[in-house]
Amino acid sequence: RKVKREGLAMVVRDISVVLVLLTFSPLTHGNSRVRPSQRAVRTQVRLQRAFDWIPQPKSSRKRKLGDLEVSEMGIGTWAWGNQLLWGYDENMDDELAQVFDYCVKSGVNLFDTGDSYGTGRLEAQSEKLLGRFLSEVSPSRRENIHIATKLASYPWRLTPGQFVEAAKASRDRVGGQLSVAQLHWSVSNYAPWQERALWDGLIRMYDEDVVKAVGASNYGPKQLRRLSRHLDSAGVPLGSNQVQFSLLSRRLDCKEANDELGILTIAYSPLCLGLLTGKYNATSLPKSPVRRQLFKSLLPKIQPLLDELKAVADFRKKTMSQVAINWCIAKGCVPIPGAKSLEQAKENIGALGWSLTPGEVEALDLAAERASVQTVQNIFMTN
Repeated sequence: RKVKREGLAMVVRDISVVLVLLTFSPLTHGNSRVRPSQRAVRTQVRLQRAFDWIPQPKSSRKRKLGDLEVSEMGIGTWAWGNQLLWGYDENMDDELAQVFDYCVKSGVNLFDTGDSYGTGRLEAQSEKLLGRFLSEVSPSRRENIHIATKLASYPWRLTPGQFVEAAKASRDRVGGQLSVAQLHWSVSNYAPWQERALWDGLIRMYDEDVVKAVGASNYGPKQLRRLSRHLDSAGVPLGSNQVQFSLLSRRLDCKEANDELGILTIAYSPLCLGLLTGKYNATSLPKSPVRRQLFKSLLPKIQPLLDELKAVADFRKKTMSQVAINWCIAKGCVPIPGAKSLEQAKENIGALGWSLTPGEVEALDLAAERASVQTVQNIFMTN
């Protein structure tokens, strides 16, 4: 009886959503898209919310990355060793251990890192910290935690063997348990002769069981398809592609290509370096000179988007960060927000266990379009 009642409720909800979308969705005229008025968007969102009492099927808490099952949100560890942008200090390590432990106990099993995260004396510091934290986890829980590292396309990594050795070094730093190796960026734009060697390196490290899956990062649709074909010819599946994806970097072209190839989209910078958190304004800017300059330039231009984020967050009794992360999940991505403190980790976890309505996603999309500004793209991103 309960199943029938919930099934009927879902039918009512679906019909109502279709009617709302037909009534208020953006219109098209020829090849041009006519945007609805703000009033229409607000009405659509209110009508969608009116049906929130109807039970929604719970989304799967796991996503497939090759043969691995990963949580619907991971944690990015770029800040764990980066002093320039994130002000890392080794005194932070004890709290970072708490961050790791809290996230694992909250169901997060994907931690993204890179062998270039931390330079000079702190080279590969992020991987080393993950190895230390992982060693303190019980064996039964440890086997379900997946460390995904990005191997830098350094100019001295000229042969497949050198790339495999880099993966082995990363594996050793993280304590011998490296699930995923990702090519950090393509060199096709400036050293195309090196690209094939890096691809062959991915094949060898997979065939030699150095890693359980391989992926790419900063690959646009065209170059991604070339990489996928090359790996396919060797019988090696491409598991993921990591791209900058957020309300200020809506790389739907990459997402569509990833879907077409059957690979997972990992969304890095889902909060756009903190721009989408609502914690900064013209009189309160980040300490980092690089982020400070970027924020000073972009904040005035994205205020309508921040206003919409806040409206949704207030209604949902969530934070703006949680809404921005949940938006990425709604788009079918696995976001990997960073966390330098236990407070940030708890806020990130608050993005899980609930879902934005289609109307809320549409309202945020439209607000992002109206902002008419995109954050700076990674210089290594290919077509």
